[in-house]
Amino acid sequence: MNKKIRVLIAKPGLDGHDRGAKIVARALRNAGMEVIYTGLHQTAEMIVETAIQEDVDVIGLSLLSGAHMTLFTDVTKLLKEKNIEDIIVLGGGIIPEQDIPKLKKEGITGVFGPGTHTEEIIEFIHKNVKS
Repeated sequence: MNKKIRVLIAKPGLDGHDRGAKIVARALRNAGMEVIYTGLHQTAEMIVETAIQEDVDVIGLSLLSGAHMTLFTDVTKLLKEKNIEDIIVLGGGIIPEQDIPKLKKEGITGVFGPGTHTEEIIEFIHKNVKS
């Protein structure tokens, strides 16, 4: 029996808009994944600690404030420091095209902008999580 994919959805920083994160969380839950939503205003430390405690397969970060290069990479750096290599990190929100290769180089596995169909995110997770 395959275990359910566990996903942590987090809103790092001071961004106060979480409708997109909640829509993605609901879609992943409807697709049979276990979803933990941390709520707003999370630090990288809080996100990584929750991911470890909840034994998640995926961290999904949502950000609209423009601080993605700092806040997303803070999470990937902490994971590396703790030698955690089995959690994939996804980013979503308002992210300029030119930043996507830089984010991927820093360990963000997938980046999804506004208008991405939730089915695309679900399919991406299924392809990239090692069960």
